[in-house]
Amino acid sequence: MHIGKSYRLADFLLWTRRKAYVLLALSVIPVAAHQLAGWHWLAVPWVVVALLGTATSFIVGFKNAQTYGRTLEAQQVWTAIAAISRYWAMLCRNFPVSADAGAMLVQRHLAWLTAVRYQARGRRVWETASSGSNHEYRDKRFIVPEHETPLSQELARYLSGEELARVSRARGKATLLMHLQSDALRAMAGRQELAGPHHIEMQKTLKDLLDQQARVERIKNFPYPRQYAIVNTLFVWSFAALLPFGLAPEFHRLAGTTQGLLAIGLPWLAAPFSLLISWMYVSLDQVGESTENPFEGGANDVPITQVCRLLEIEMRQVDDDSGDLHLPLPSGDIIL
Repeated sequence: MHIGKSYRLADFLLWTRRKAYVLLALSVIPVAAHQLAGWHWLAVPWVVVALLGTATSFIVGFKNAQTYGRTLEAQQVWTAIAAISRYWAMLCRNFPVSADAGAMLVQRHLAWLTAVRYQARGRRVWETASSGSNHEYRDKRFIVPEHETPLSQELARYLSGEELARVSRARGKATLLMHLQSDALRAMAGRQELAGPHHIEMQKTLKDLLDQQARVERIKNFPYPRQYAIVNTLFVWSFAALLPFGLAPEFHRLAGTTQGLLAIGLPWLAAPFSLLISWMYVSLDQVGESTENPFEGGANDVPITQVCRLLEIEMRQVDDDSGDLHLPLPSGDIIL
């Protein structure tokens, strides 16, 4: 997530430049044909272009509102996970008779947080983090820890050898860790190391964590509807392609009311104005795409790695245990 004051204009222009090159060609070629070849018949009524631009504005606005809603929900989910995790640490410290048993529950919970964030950072075919512009920006500005360090290496910090081997073989690692937590609580209750009401409360907390895990999986595995995504792209690029055919005759007509150099140069202004207007629409579409998947490892992601790091520090500091906090807190404008 970008936490600086704003993106720099130079960064934004660099990020959108590939599409800007295409838009430049779409803007210059029709105007050149209109002016140099004299193909004045190569025109689209301005009313048609205006209607298409209005429809495109609505659908781009709708998409951006929906994709922002997905990011906002993702932030809410991880805020809830953070709150429940702090509560879990308090229960583990105060409820079990054995302090070692409570510490093991905390360790297993940290492993669960790690498994969930790695699951959330998994790649999906519809995500755009690997696209040229996003990949280039990531290489220059930040790294995604989940793409640099294997999950097994991270889990080894929290789990014993037997549990680590079992979790490593599992398909649903986070879900298995919840089962292990539940089994541990049941065994503690059976040995009278955990009072009945305390056992019930801790099992209820596990259920709350599973609910939040399911919300993370829903956001991750169910993208913005593809039918809306393709319609949005078709509208934006159709408008960008037709815009110069509507602007060129208008500027040519306007030049007829002037004389001299202004009359010669005025028709060519259709090209830069077409480029500017279409770039605004295409850039909004690209911003929506980069906001659509809040866990993909992009600059606009919800900072789940940062959340987990801070939770680990807080949960260990309760018992004055600095632990193996080898991952430094990130600095700069981008946190993940």
